[in-house]
Amino acid sequence: SGSPSKKIAIIWTLLVTILGYASSLPLGDDSICTAEELAKYSIIFTGKWSQTAFPKQYPLYRPPAQWSSMLGVTHSSDYSMWKKNEYASNGVRDFAEKGEAWVLMKEIEEAGEKIQSVHGIFSAPAISSGTGQTSTELQVHSRHPLVSFVVRIVPSPDWFVGIDSLNLCEGDHWMEEISVDLYPYDAGTDSGFTFSSPNFATIPQDTVTEITCSSPSHPANSFYYPKLKILPPIAQVTMVKLKKNQLGFPIPHLNQPAKSNEILDTFSGK
Repeated sequence: SGSPSKKIAIIWTLLVTILGYASSLPLGDDSICTAEELAKYSIIFTGKWSQTAFPKQYPLYRPPAQWSSMLGVTHSSDYSMWKKNEYASNGVRDFAEKGEAWVLMKEIEEAGEKIQSVHGIFSAPAISSGTGQTSTELQVHSRHPLVSFVVRIVPSPDWFVGIDSLNLCEGDHWMEEISVDLYPYDAGTDSGFTFSSPNFATIPQDTVTEITCSSPSHPANSFYYPKLKILPPIAQVTMVKLKKNQLGFPIPHLNQPAKSNEILDTFSGK
């Protein structure tokens, strides 16, 4: 019913309405974060790479099982440090293969300058054994609520653990605490099967893949445990939101003895 030009007009109106609506939609999850502008977190990385959990080819010496330092970034959805099933950047390749952070830091810096997609960089010290803990602090921003990081598995060809774009903002508030189990990833740049494989570049480069107990399904693979359904987590990371008075703001009542609890309560931001 109706003339063709009328039909076109109706379709056009619909299109404009749909497009207009789409353009007002937030592009990534991060643009709808309405929490207070800044939040600070403590990030604790725990290595769980023990000989009991991962007995196969467990590296005992030259070098023994250990973790590189952690390199991380707080950012918006416009930046990506690494992604499963995508190609690793040169920076991630250098870090996963050799634990060298220089190129990766440069990539992060350039992303921050070019598209303002980065709020901050953070790093935590290496762990000299397969089990142990390291920690640091990081700051997120309501426009940069995502956290990504990498930690290299040492020794290994190009294996690492990490998280990709974890959003710490939930609508109008920041998460109080979150823990994530970590599993090994292959950066796709070195073809070694075992922890101590010699350097053997993958040409052409492969994508970043998760290493599981059955993939790569080669008996020589250090994580090949065909009897298991799933590998135990090789590490874990926990982020805990710090209270305002832990952000280095002066707390007035520390210098004077408190006469009653009430004074403490007013200053503790309850």
